Amino acid sequence: MKVMKFGGTSVGSVSSIRNLKNIVEREVKHQPIIVVVSALSGITDQLIATANVALSGNENWKDSYEKMKERHQKMIDAIIDNNLDREILVNKVDTLFEQLRSIYYGVYLIHDLSEKTMNAIVSYGERLSSQIVCTLIRGSKLMDSLEFIKTEHRSNKQMLDSDLSNKLVKDAFSEMPRVSVVPGFIATDKNTGEITNLGRGGSDYTSSIIAAALDAEMLEIWTDVDGFMTADPKVIKTAYTINELSYVEAMELCNFGAKVIYPPTIYPVCIKNIPIRVKNTFNPENPGTIIKDKIEDDRKAIKGISSISGTTLITVTGLSMVGVRGVNRRIFTTLANNGISVFMVSQASSENSTSIGVRDEDADDAVRVLNKEYAMEIETGAMFPMHAESGLAAIAIVGENMKHTPGIAGKLFGTLGRSGISVIACAQGASETNISFVVDGKYLRKSLNVLHDSFFLSEYKVLNLFICGVGTVGGKLIEQIRSQYDKLKKNSQLKLNVVGIASSKNAIFNRDGLDLDNYKEQLKLSEPSNSMLLSENIINMNIFNSVFVDCTASKDIAALYQSFLEHNISVIAANKIAASSDYDSYLKLKHTALARGVKFRFETNVGAGLPIIGTINDLLLSGDKILKIEAVLSGTLNFIFNTIAADVPFSETVRRAKEQGYSEPDPRIDLSGTDVIRKLVILTREAGYKVEQADVEKHLFVPDDYFKGSVEEFWDRLPKLDSDFEERRQKLEKEGKRWRFVATMDHGKTSVALQEIGPNHPFYNLEGSNNIVLLTTERYKEYPMLIQGYGAGASVTAAGVFANIMSIANV
Repeated sequence: MKVMKFGGTSVGSVSSIRNLKNIVEREVKHQPIIVVVSALSGITDQLIATANVALSGNENWKDSYEKMKERHQKMIDAIIDNNLDREILVNKVDTLFEQLRSIYYGVYLIHDLSEKTMNAIVSYGERLSSQIVCTLIRGSKLMDSLEFIKTEHRSNKQMLDSDLSNKLVKDAFSEMPRVSVVPGFIATDKNTGEITNLGRGGSDYTSSIIAAALDAEMLEIWTDVDGFMTADPKVIKTAYTINELSYVEAMELCNFGAKVIYPPTIYPVCIKNIPIRVKNTFNPENPGTIIKDKIEDDRKAIKGISSISGTTLITVTGLSMVGVRGVNRRIFTTLANNGISVFMVSQASSENSTSIGVRDEDADDAVRVLNKEYAMEIETGAMFPMHAESGLAAIAIVGENMKHTPGIAGKLFGTLGRSGISVIACAQGASETNISFVVDGKYLRKSLNVLHDSFFLSEYKVLNLFICGVGTVGGKLIEQIRSQYDKLKKNSQLKLNVVGIASSKNAIFNRDGLDLDNYKEQLKLSEPSNSMLLSENIINMNIFNSVFVDCTASKDIAALYQSFLEHNISVIAANKIAASSDYDSYLKLKHTALARGVKFRFETNVGAGLPIIGTINDLLLSGDKILKIEAVLSGTLNFIFNTIAADVPFSETVRRAKEQGYSEPDPRIDLSGTDVIRKLVILTREAGYKVEQADVEKHLFVPDDYFKGSVEEFWDRLPKLDSDFEERRQKLEKEGKRWRFVATMDHGKTSVALQEIGPNHPFYNLEGSNNIVLLTTERYKEYPMLIQGYGAGASVTAAGVFANIMSIANV
């Protein structure tokens, strides 16, 4: 036979209770079934709330009572088609509601609500629902759990009398009906006969007690989820159903916040080795989660992550605790005697402090009773008053295979540390089934996400991107991400989640990911933004595996990098300002990234998509030394000097460079050599030398006064330089040479100059807007390393930024 328990949501609506009927009628064809039901969803809370309204002397209890009665009557009208059956059921339900009304009225009159009375009131939820289900399933028999589930008063609360209940269950079901319907949750005191209960969630427990007593083949828990999930799906979008769990794993997850099963449920069936299957009433074809003793072919070290928000950590500390027996006994006895549950304990090996985790609502009482218990020690200074820290969250990673997998704890704390999450306290038993730890509550979502992703519980590795700048480079980058999105998910199990996009005036955010097909329209409709608001939004989102991508040329945006890195947000910059700023600031950014375990990447600062910076880094890491760098680093200037001709004067080449997107909006930035100087400074620094922009020796080809005044004035005056350039060009042409604006670093000394290059030089045949770099190192001294290719253009720059993103994803 099989025991099937259906929760509140499974009987809470017309459609769900019909699903219940179909499920039971399908199963009963194969074996006898015992159906245990909860109250209709929300009814238990409503019963309690109505009692409290009556206690206050407020006549509104009648309205609440009538709403409950009406809900049950509507349910009956909707699901019971047979008139006679409906009439009989209505009479039974009306009788129960009249009893309930009398109790409420008594509470209202005498302004008293004892535990005994409250227990009687909350019992009506299951007593009513079981009558409805029994009538709905034709041929079923109602079995009154008040007659065979017995409790006794121990330690200030009602606890199950297992031996007596087991005997009574066996007697009650000695003649097994084909379908039995049992109200869950409720019980009676074995001594007084008064109505009691098994606690919130006790219907699960009822079903487990019956299954164990009758040696059922299976216990099925039917609820509104597909089973145990790897994490809370409301927080982790990629959480998925766990196919199999051991009893120990399920118990650990339940005790630490997974609300799938009431924790005491597992014990009775565990000792009888009866499997539990958790299934979804609304998706009955899903196999759900099976809980049993031995899991076959179980290779995953971590099965699931569970959490408890609203946690308070209370620290009991004092020098008198060291080496003294019974200190912890006093702590836990005091708390237990006052009905306060402790779900986590962490003790220093020095024995001078013990930290305990309780729920926020129990914190004040726990501090009060512990201060009272240790009042004498506190008065003498042997111990300190209790210290409570609230607003925390407790998290547990669970899996029996952890004990067979070295390095789990190291990976756990390393992952949290790289995400900027501090662990306040931690605990792990010798069984190594559960590692529990406490973090600041504001980091709960981030902690769960980063751990779920790190331990490969997620189907995909997720990288959350904030893209700043939607111009030529930023726009192309977004296009490339959109076009590669599905391919990366399929082939690399990588999900690039763009959670923020900012233009110069507006910003949009969505932690679940933005729609890249219409982000421009969303930006137009969004609230105005600036660099400070942008920073606040990104940091306050507190999202895991986050990367800020700067596709602007803004000094204000570059100034945000330090704060982002300090908050464990990686930074990828197409913007050259930060890496070429004063040396101390550049070094601080690098050191912060290293200390925080995040990345500061800026490969496209030099050579767009060319692997120049990465190559220099690799050479240094392998023990080489950069002696000299010679480079043509401006695609704009190379385009200009490759385009200039007898029929294309200098001013026209500059105009074409701007029109074709090679130059900055103000081409004087390129002509002044500022862009090349920044790039040279960056390469020199990455090569291991300390240099500032002011240290670079400049030999420019446009007079200084052309860089003063407005852009319009510059364009008006520019043609005046054409004749001089043409005269020099003709001379250069006769000598078989070409102009190249060359950046040079020689043993730390830097310079930029327009040079005349002969046909035997590697720079001579450089075409279009290409860049070229010669690296002379201790290993590549006789034949320098040459890197050449497109050095400008939105698409290749965006591709270089994309490559930096992928390099972070693959770490």
